[in-house]
Amino acid sequence: MAEHETRNVVILGSTGSIGTQALEVISTRRERFRVVGLAAGGSDVAQFAAQILDFQPRVVALAKATAGQDLQLALYAEAKKRGWSEGELTLPKILLGPNAATELAGMECDVVLNGITGAAGLQPTLATLSAGTTLALANKESLVIGGRLVTEAAAPGQMVAVDSEHSAFAQCLRAGTADEVRRLILTCSGGPFRGRSREELTDVTPAQASAHPSWDMGRVITINSATLVNKGLELLEAGLLYGVGLDDITVVVHPGSIVHSMVEFHDGATIAQASPPDMKLPIALGLDWPHRIADASRPNDWSSPVDWHFEPVDNEAFPAVELARHCGKLGGSAPAVYNAANEVLVDAFCDGRIGFVDIVDTIAVVVEDHMKLTGEPGGHLTDEEMSVEGVLAADAWARQRAAEVAGA
Repeated sequence: MAEHETRNVVILGSTGSIGTQALEVISTRRERFRVVGLAAGGSDVAQFAAQILDFQPRVVALAKATAGQDLQLALYAEAKKRGWSEGELTLPKILLGPNAATELAGMECDVVLNGITGAAGLQPTLATLSAGTTLALANKESLVIGGRLVTEAAAPGQMVAVDSEHSAFAQCLRAGTADEVRRLILTCSGGPFRGRSREELTDVTPAQASAHPSWDMGRVITINSATLVNKGLELLEAGLLYGVGLDDITVVVHPGSIVHSMVEFHDGATIAQASPPDMKLPIALGLDWPHRIADASRPNDWSSPVDWHFEPVDNEAFPAVELARHCGKLGGSAPAVYNAANEVLVDAFCDGRIGFVDIVDTIAVVVEDHMKLTGEPGGHLTDEEMSVEGVLAADAWARQRAAEVAGA
């Protein structure tokens, strides 16, 4: 597609952090992007209604099946607030229910931005790939839990990473050929508890864990960034996206969040992608890859001194990264169990039912239990045995087991 042609875009998770920022990028570039579909969970129909009136998509989707009438009322209320006359409001087609986003993802368009949180993004990811549409992937969980189901469904170049780190890899990899890559270097802010020992993490509160030093994100990903589970998921995602062995991906702590990741080539050169922490840059690249959008984000300020500090991960205090690497090597459904157990345990931590260090400790217990169930319902599936039904069964088993271990 030529750079100047308008791209038709579907945004899944439009009321979340990624979705709202994507719409901000699009809002000032209407000649470049046309929103043809929006999907949301249904927890904030007023915000969703405002987005619909702003961008006029043909089709919208709500995961909450009972929210359809609420959305229609919110649309009429928003139109009235804007002073629209009765004839100015044309309702879009509204899809409802847990499969609504998947149906929307399969519609004809140029790009689907999957900004759904968690395992719920798997089937929309597969629907997008099946339709032959470019997938701008912010839902790392769908790739992590789907594994080869997703990679084998994707045509070359069909998946474009929206995570800042994986977008950075894509940009840096332009500097050489695949056989010249020695390793990927995945950067990590270290979260709000960088420098603390395991003992010092036992009493931290959900409020403290929610105070990320660099990024403003949703609850689950913010807690994941504090435990470094998010970095574990990103390690698995990087291996799948770029065909790099997990032992050839190094995670380093970079508190400034300016260098978003690096690629080391076999001649000793390391290429880094650097920019202020602003998701609009990787979102813009995801929407229009491989083209860059002028002024998508502000550049670095080189007029004052800056210190780019790097340090290794403390794997004793933050074992989530190495646990993820272990799950990736186990393969099959193990990464899905890692992700599913974590989603339940984040809720348990935020509700005060378990401590901070219990999150990753319990994930490890659930993964170990899963591996013992080979050949049983909810038990481990090899890469060759993977299916959507099998992955979802392992996901459901892991959630139930995590809740049991956490005392829910």
